[in-house]
Amino acid sequence: MARWRDLSLVPVILVLGVIGFIVSPAFLTGDNLVGVVQQSTELGLLVLGEALVLISGRMDLSLESTIGLAPVVALWLVMPAHGNRFEGLGALPTWTAVPLCLAFGALVGAVNGFLVLKVRVNGFIATLGMLTTLRGLQVGISQGQSIGDVPASFAYLGKAQWLGLPAAVWICLALYAVGGAVLGYLRHGRALYAIGGNPEAARAAGIRVERLTWIVLAVAGLLAAFAGVLYTGHYGAVSATQGDGWIFQVFAAAVIGGISLKGGRGTLFGALTGVLTLQLVINVMTLGGVPPLWTQFLNGTIIILALVISRFTSGEKQD
Repeated sequence: MARWRDLSLVPVILVLGVIGFIVSPAFLTGDNLVGVVQQSTELGLLVLGEALVLISGRMDLSLESTIGLAPVVALWLVMPAHGNRFEGLGALPTWTAVPLCLAFGALVGAVNGFLVLKVRVNGFIATLGMLTTLRGLQVGISQGQSIGDVPASFAYLGKAQWLGLPAAVWICLALYAVGGAVLGYLRHGRALYAIGGNPEAARAAGIRVERLTWIVLAVAGLLAAFAGVLYTGHYGAVSATQGDGWIFQVFAAAVIGGISLKGGRGTLFGALTGVLTLQLVINVMTLGGVPPLWTQFLNGTIIILALVISRFTSGEKQD
């Protein structure tokens, strides 16, 4: 059963494909399917980061704010102070925008690690506070307005086509493949499962629990920032509410993909199928004329159903 658990959503994806075709013949068109996978990339990177954190037995709620604030900080540092609605500093060359964005995301994750591992505060509350802080900082720096005229490096990664598909899709798949290989075959990747399953036993076995957990939190922040780069490049602007409410979709995709909230269980392939399932459900609802106002209700319902199914299939209580 454990071997087939990662494939449990594949039949669901196929059924959604049949339902989508029945709802609208446009579902199986190339443009629609490419649009679904394109929209899955940014969410997929957030889920990738959250999955690594959850497997290690932690939780990071601040990823939804990092995807919005990291691009804003990068643009604030490179865009000039005059000639735009957005008053930047213009202190650094524009080619540094992407590296700055990634560095800021990693910094946010490192700060989360410091609060959780060194200050010993509750991880849920700490990252919830970080989420609120980053969101307020994003609105403050951007002055509550969208930022356009993004650098060419942002625009390229978000709009380029490689071999007939958006570059973001290939990048996302490559990162999932690398992450899956690390978790499946490398010693430090396998150690994350041990840390999430029983941190004290992992520590007794010689695993550097705090160090690996800190690295995972920093990597999750970096992935969220990279998702911000792709999202900003795709739409050509950063909105003041970019990423708002995404954490619900992140947890919905991770949970239905088999990632345990208790740590130590789950695979990145399962998480990826969770992302695709969630995006296909939203796409089918859109083609069927269901108002997008019901999306949040759908995400919450999916999380509850996934938790109930996981509770009875695993036989373990979820405290």
